[in-house]
Amino acid sequence: MKSNTPFSSELMWNAVVTCDKRYDGMFFYAVRTTGIFCRPSCKSKTPNIDNICFFENVEDAIHQGFRPCKRCQPELSIKTYDPQQEIVDVTINYLKQHYQEKLTLNYIAFQIGVSPYYLSRIFTEKLNISPLKYLESIRIREAQQLLLNTVHNSTEICFQVGYNNFSSFYRHFKKNCGCSPSQYRYKNGIRN
Repeated sequence: MKSNTPFSSELMWNAVVTCDKRYDGMFFYAVRTTGIFCRPSCKSKTPNIDNICFFENVEDAIHQGFRPCKRCQPELSIKTYDPQQEIVDVTINYLKQHYQEKLTLNYIAFQIGVSPYYLSRIFTEKLNISPLKYLESIRIREAQQLLLNTVHNSTEICFQVGYNNFSSFYRHFKKNCGCSPSQYRYKNGIRN
């Protein structure tokens, strides 16, 4: 195992064995027997430890005669791993899939695996909106779609998009859209 990087060989080997994407872009590994180099997160078969060498960058690997892996495409630039952004992305996906359910900040944070305070702080830092406000925007968007594309009344739509009572739905809808749900439907050409 030969290394041309500031990381220890053991750390890099462990990253390769576990396909740890946190090290993508920080170093690359090449397999002498195949002539291919990869990112640490590559899902290809784990090579024999005696047949690999490590490089700090793509250019060094290519200069040594290795070609890029077709699976992980290490020659393409990647963004630096941001664990906070990953939490925000996972939260957004969760909210989009579960907006119809009764959700609290504590419950969402539990599902994501972080504290409510931490989730609220990083979500707001990244998007300038709290997780619950983001959830509200998803629900209102869905309600708008249902008002325009179904014949369900406002009360039915209220419960379909995850609100527990009509007054809360009405208040949030009017605040976000500037009109009541029935006015929204009427203004957009659908009359009951």
